[in-house]
Amino acid sequence: MGHQIEEGVQFVQTVFDTSATFLVNYGFEVIGAIVVLFVGAKLSKWLSGATLKFMTRRDIDPTVSSFAAGTVRGAVLSFAIIVALGKFGITIAPIIAAIGALAFGSTMAMQGVLSNFGGGLSLLLFRPFRNGDTIQVADVSGVVESVKLGATTLIDEDGVRITVPNRHIVGEVLRNSLGHRIVESKVGIGYQDDPEQAIAAIRGALSRIPDVQQTPAPTIGIQEFGDSAIVMGYRYWVPSKQVIQLSYAVNLAVFKALKEARISIPFPQREVRMLGPSA
Repeated sequence: MGHQIEEGVQFVQTVFDTSATFLVNYGFEVIGAIVVLFVGAKLSKWLSGATLKFMTRRDIDPTVSSFAAGTVRGAVLSFAIIVALGKFGITIAPIIAAIGALAFGSTMAMQGVLSNFGGGLSLLLFRPFRNGDTIQVADVSGVVESVKLGATTLIDEDGVRITVPNRHIVGEVLRNSLGHRIVESKVGIGYQDDPEQAIAAIRGALSRIPDVQQTPAPTIGIQEFGDSAIVMGYRYWVPSKQVIQLSYAVNLAVFKALKEARISIPFPQREVRMLGPSA
């Protein structure tokens, strides 16, 4: 029993001696590393906020401002971590070499990811569109919600979030209609009706819907001459988030306006002749 107590005392003494030696040899390094990390975290947060405020006051795009602020914060934190590792005598040269070798070996596997990051950086620098713009690219369209290094997020009229990898945007044909989209529609009137009267009725219907843009003004005219009707075409701009809703409202308003103007909307007609048996 006494032997076990003696071994326990020796173990505790060993732990105490080891801890004391560690604190003597590395205590200041540990404290210094903690201080460096603490100061680095506070400094990175302050510099990031200052960068964001500076760019906001200069009316720089919010996406670019956020990206720059995040870059500043990451750079300061990385420097603080490097200094803290140096307090323990750890050199980062082997770590950087290992990361470089790993990156070189995984380049082929990460081509898509790297392409997305490169495309995102290009979008952030050259800004072909901004948050709130309506774009059409890669067979999809919607309002830009966010632009990040990897992908761009769009929201369509149904509230569906569409994530487009940036490599499918850079180098492609991009249509940017800012915050609005154009709607094209048509309606037929009878050949006995006055096209100019129909144009006036359609223009009046469009002007009575507040969300239909009047600058640029709607375009209305004869689109074609059909078999049973004169086809009147009209084009107008509406907010991107209300395209379907407003197009339905416009169609109803146009129908009512033509009816009030006593302009007919003919339906297709076919003339069928019944030939009797030959004598």
